[in-house]
Amino acid sequence: MSDLTSTGLAGAARLHRGDNRTITALQAFFAMFRRDLTVTRREFVQFLLQALMQPLFFLFIFGKVLPGIGLAAGNFAALMLPGIVALTGMIAAMQGVTLPLVLDLGFAREIDDRLLSPLPVWWVALEKVIFGAMRGAIASSVIFPLGWLILGNGFAVRGDRIPYLIGMVLLTGLVGSAIGLLMGTIIKPDQISLMFTLLFTPLLFTGCTYYPWGALRNIRWFQILTLFNPLTYASEGLRYSMAPPVQGHDFPTISIAWTLILLSVSIVAMFALGTRTFLRRVIT
Repeated sequence: MSDLTSTGLAGAARLHRGDNRTITALQAFFAMFRRDLTVTRREFVQFLLQALMQPLFFLFIFGKVLPGIGLAAGNFAALMLPGIVALTGMIAAMQGVTLPLVLDLGFAREIDDRLLSPLPVWWVALEKVIFGAMRGAIASSVIFPLGWLILGNGFAVRGDRIPYLIGMVLLTGLVGSAIGLLMGTIIKPDQISLMFTLLFTPLLFTGCTYYPWGALRNIRWFQILTLFNPLTYASEGLRYSMAPPVQGHDFPTISIAWTLILLSVSIVAMFALGTRTFLRRVIT
């Protein structure tokens, strides 16, 4: 009887220690998250300028100027706005993870103070991904009031798919930050400018940002090529959530079910690969 009692007490003690370690790890995780929030709050204007400058000029030129001089259809702005929201969220999330991570893993090894925290090492990568996704969601959200100011009567967003819209904004931020984790762990500091040229330009122009995927059916090879870009699914998912009906019919997009599945697969795959390369870089 005493042996059973001792075994039970030992098991309870181990469970209690395990709970304490989990609580300590969560406290360290949220402490890192609060630190990143504090830094972003201090640099909020700089963050917005970095994230929004290019998308807003694209929105003004392609959504206001070209339709105003008759070089684009009147509903072009409503079809392009979801792509701008997707592009803004994904790029902001990627930049929020990639650039700090490249610097943290550089010669100074500023990442080491986080690695010494009492939590699993891969949680450090998870925190960066979640924080980057939050930055992407904030940048995407700011596009809506600015788009209303820029586009005026051309601003049109349907209101019956708000849950899909919120979900797509969050997924777009997550896939962008997961890609940023992978990029930040394989790129060296002296390769950052090359990365922007080789990665962001193809990402931008093959992601169905300025055109719907279905309109590419006459350029079949390019339509297939765009399917390898996660930004395509983010743009099409937001287009499904935002674009108003055309002549009483929903605007055709990639199936929302396939969009959600493939975005989720992209997030898991990019995070798994990024975590693997992150662990290789930080564990010696």
